[in-house]
Amino acid sequence: MRKKYTIKDIAELAGVSKGTVDRVIHKRGKVSEKALIDVTRILEEIDYKPNLIARNLKNNKVYSICVLIPDYHLDDYWLSCKEGIESVKQEFASFDIQIKTLLYHSKDVNSFLQKSNEVLALKPDAVLMVPSFQKESETIINLLANQDIVVSIFNNNIPNNKIFNFVGQDLIKSGRIAAKLFDLILGNGKVAILYIGANFKNATYFHEKDQGFKEYIKQTDTALSSVTQTFSSENLELELTNFLSQNPDVKGIFVTNSKTYMVAKLIKKHNLKDIKLIGYDLLEENITYLKNNTIQFLIHQNAKHQIHLGLTNLIEYFMFSKKTPKRNLLPINIINSENLSSYTQKETIYE
Repeated sequence: MRKKYTIKDIAELAGVSKGTVDRVIHKRGKVSEKALIDVTRILEEIDYKPNLIARNLKNNKVYSICVLIPDYHLDDYWLSCKEGIESVKQEFASFDIQIKTLLYHSKDVNSFLQKSNEVLALKPDAVLMVPSFQKESETIINLLANQDIVVSIFNNNIPNNKIFNFVGQDLIKSGRIAAKLFDLILGNGKVAILYIGANFKNATYFHEKDQGFKEYIKQTDTALSSVTQTFSSENLELELTNFLSQNPDVKGIFVTNSKTYMVAKLIKKHNLKDIKLIGYDLLEENITYLKNNTIQFLIHQNAKHQIHLGLTNLIEYFMFSKKTPKRNLLPINIINSENLSSYTQKETIYE
């Protein structure tokens, strides 16, 4: 087992007093240049890690964080966020951190405003939220920031200089990657870029993916073309069937959210084998159609990791004064039937 070094051990190794070691570790007080070099060298050699829990026992403040996200009972994409929150609670169980989750209807702006007002009334130290409605989110963010409440966002970004941290993917690049994939598997033809659901005007994530897709077509020598279309979830089969009958030159469909399985179901039902399908997220329904190659590729956004990292950033900022980047841009993972198991298999844990 790795030896646990005390301040006394380090002082003896560096040939200085315990007080000097303490001042170097905590970056306070004056030390000579030689002592600083000697102590730093020893700390690097032994890979010294201070006991952060013990360091913060003197701080009696209980930090509260509100998480404001779409209701995962209504949309399975957000269900993994529940797991992410629970994992953070377990990881930081030794600290005085309170995490409260508030759920809003992702298609109802009044639901979002109601839950946002509840957050304001709670006066937490920080808020981690998904800004589903851009205009309303900007208003809430400004109100929170004016009360000195730290605000972080994840999944989709919005321009606001009062945001502490954003965690998510570069959605313009995500759209470009989807276009590149279609370029590889189609070579030429028209691709329908679909948005399925309500709040089209507020869906910043859709507009950025759409922008990236079209940028790729404009900036490369590809023979692809694209058409942007929006459909409701309730009438998707009728609307999409009519659209495809009127646009027989459509050879690919790019679904910009997790509803890819709804299109895959229609492709399977009507035996539209020539249409290539790319979408997002490892929902069970999507995985089923990925396995049977109705869906060619899924781009994994990993909401669980996003919310875990967003909460961890806030906790480490409060507890350890850790510097937090303005943006945490996550990898854009491309998944097909061949590498799916790498993302879905559970880790083997040996007791």
